[in-house]
Amino acid sequence: MASATGYELSSDETAALRRLAFRSGAVLEREGRAVYGFGQAARLELPGGLADDERCAEIEAAIAALGAGTSPRPPLAIGALPFLPDAPACLVVPDVAVIAEPGSPAVAVVTGTGHGRAALDRLLAKASTAAVEEPPPDAFTLASTRSHADFLSRVTAAVEEVRTGRLDKVVLAREVNIEANRPLRQHDLLERLRALHPSCLSFAVSGFVGASPELLLARNGARFASHPLAGTAARSGDPEADARAEAALLASDKERAEHAAVVEAIAAGLRPVAASLDVPPGPHIVELRNVSHLGTSITGSLPDGAPGALGLLGRIHPTPAVAGTPTDVALEYLAKAEELDRDRYAGAVGWVDGAGDGEWYLGIRSAIVEGSSARLFAGVGILADSDPEAELRETQLKLQAVLAAAVRP
Repeated sequence: MASATGYELSSDETAALRRLAFRSGAVLEREGRAVYGFGQAARLELPGGLADDERCAEIEAAIAALGAGTSPRPPLAIGALPFLPDAPACLVVPDVAVIAEPGSPAVAVVTGTGHGRAALDRLLAKASTAAVEEPPPDAFTLASTRSHADFLSRVTAAVEEVRTGRLDKVVLAREVNIEANRPLRQHDLLERLRALHPSCLSFAVSGFVGASPELLLARNGARFASHPLAGTAARSGDPEADARAEAALLASDKERAEHAAVVEAIAAGLRPVAASLDVPPGPHIVELRNVSHLGTSITGSLPDGAPGALGLLGRIHPTPAVAGTPTDVALEYLAKAEELDRDRYAGAVGWVDGAGDGEWYLGIRSAIVEGSSARLFAGVGILADSDPEAELRETQLKLQAVLAAAVRP
């Protein structure tokens, strides 16, 4: 059976492995906390997706078995899970995972029979070797998979569906494709995303690359947290204009109703398994580079025997922020009306370990990158009083988060 061994890293070793991960590994990085993954020691399948509670618990037990007796840090598994809760998914336990947290040395966890320190030394040697790369792309073709008129028509139809009363809200997404003259380089995308969106989780997992502002679920021992975002206003860079826009966002009945639906759904999903749950009475403003959102910090504690991070995630994903309400009716509507394969867009990206601890972010502000091609997505919540033109503009604002990093003519 495979096993895991942990090694403390110097700051130079950590920096070298970070550079290597940015080039070709898995990356989850936010505000000094990071997980970098290399190789595949184990592949853990979720045939029924997050909807299979029993399999989620089995995966956490399998990770725990890999790390029995590991010091100073047990192994973990990294994943980018699909939007649809019952779609097949998988997580990967890396051969080498680097876990970095502020204030303490980073740790490399080496997993797999016969690997040990030699595997880490080989990786460090590779990291110190200058990569021979093709030049970055300098010519791009950008195209929406559907016309603006088509999207406006779909928004209008969704508004009519909401007005029937069958739905309170439904989230429609758009797809835009990039074709470059040379492969898009992962480290270019990540470095630009880090610079443009420093408060977000920068991620790259099996070609799924982005900068997510939204924490779906974090579990650390008996504590858990979620930080949903819903409700959006454009930012101009003018402090006075942005302050007015944010005040209007906080005062908007439409935006607050949309946000409240997300908060209530997450609270309802977590409350039955929580020992305590703290939901603030109102939202606060979360400022990003080109938009501001309404956000709410949900926290709580868990009793003994509560689900791990995957099980908790399955109780709340997908939230109304990316699907709609009621969720099952919204998913049914999207299956026939959206005509879009979201894949991992609006899914969950993050990690979980054998103790059931983990962090999972919403897979938005993202692209699915394959060679010189990339699929970008953005979604908007449709309510009974939604204006199609305004919703189109909101998708354009959200698409800029990744477009600004990917397209450099």
